[in-house]
Amino acid sequence: MSLHNLSPNEGSRRPKRRVCRGIGSGLGKTGGRGTKGQKARRQIPAWFEGGQTPIHRRLPIKKGFRNINHKEYFVINLNVLQESFEAGDTVTPEVLFGRGLASKHNDGIKILGFGTLEKKLKISAHKFSKTAIDAIEKAGGEVTIL
Repeated sequence: MSLHNLSPNEGSRRPKRRVCRGIGSGLGKTGGRGTKGQKARRQIPAWFEGGQTPIHRRLPIKKGFRNINHKEYFVINLNVLQESFEAGDTVTPEVLFGRGLASKHNDGIKILGFGTLEKKLKISAHKFSKTAIDAIEKAGGEVTIL
């Protein structure tokens, strides 16, 4: 068997339908469009809805787009860490998940600088704001970016 011997299965290929080529073809005169009416006289777009407001105008407008590669971080502020941990503790994502302070449904944890931190903590997270890093180091703690 070679490429030049290949042929389609019997009955799988049909000849092209030639419309409007005389009444003897079976698709002459009206060309398979029936008689009269808008669809018989001209081609109308598939999305035409007979004069009612089309769906693309009925739907609310959503501006912009969302990047499919965006990351969504779970946000934790310094005041939450101040209330939830003792001085000298190590704060990791696993510890935060265990205490119910963070959700695993997000792409990571970001520490923000809202509130005050007066305890010395070793904090590991995926992202930090500049104010959070400054506040943690000012309190004598350590910052580790995962």
